[in-house]
Amino acid sequence: MDYLQAIILAIIEGITEFLPVSSTGHMIIASSFFGIAQDDFTKLFTIVIQLGTILSVVVLYFKRFFQSIDFYFKLLVAFIPAVIFGLLFSKKIDALLENPVTVAISLLIGGIILLKVDDWFSKEDGITSTDEISYVTAFKIGLFQCLAMIPGVSRSGASIVGGMSQKLSRTTAAEFSFFLAVPTMLGATIKKCYDYYKEGFVLTDDQINFLIIGNVVGFIVALIAIKSFIGYLSKNGFKLFGYYRIVVGIALLLIHFFIQKLDVL
Repeated sequence: MDYLQAIILAIIEGITEFLPVSSTGHMIIASSFFGIAQDDFTKLFTIVIQLGTILSVVVLYFKRFFQSIDFYFKLLVAFIPAVIFGLLFSKKIDALLENPVTVAISLLIGGIILLKVDDWFSKEDGITSTDEISYVTAFKIGLFQCLAMIPGVSRSGASIVGGMSQKLSRTTAAEFSFFLAVPTMLGATIKKCYDYYKEGFVLTDDQINFLIIGNVVGFIVALIAIKSFIGYLSKNGFKLFGYYRIVVGIALLLIHFFIQKLDVL
């Protein structure tokens, strides 16, 4: 990895983390294009720079994070399924992260779902505040979030759709998804760092600089992405993101099978 690649990956992370397009899928595609997808530090980098993006949520919704103890308990309840599934299937998840076909298929299926989700669930009726979310509803949203362990599904997309299925408005579902990202990505970062050092890797000075730059760039870009996404979503819904996912998924499949055919020849 070089500095330009670190900045580009951080921009992609900042843009896609809170959009229903799968940040993990886009990071796999970009790092594969650079030829660094299999590198152990790249895998660490793509997780650790999420700290910058979750900090953007805390900054934008600062007052909401200090509204009540009940708020934190609800996030904890929603976070529990990800902890359980993450610990049980971590090795299988790591294997899936190296499969571009999995990403492509997930993007396609998720895109089709996003084209229909506005018709399936009411737009701004129902629960219009995160304060109204019950513990049971929070847990169910957490179960939906677990689907994002499949690369290409999208953590934000899965949790937003999960929220809307529980009668949350689009905006409220999106905001709760943002809040839920904080413990989820913080937990993933801690586990990834622990695994990295457990395997005997030591960060070089350049790698530390890459992580610092990645977090700063991701933070700035995510601030813009979140504000833009909420404004767009409340007015227009998910269809644009659905079409985007389908186009990217089809393109990725075509590229993959074209390369495979060339290798055979």
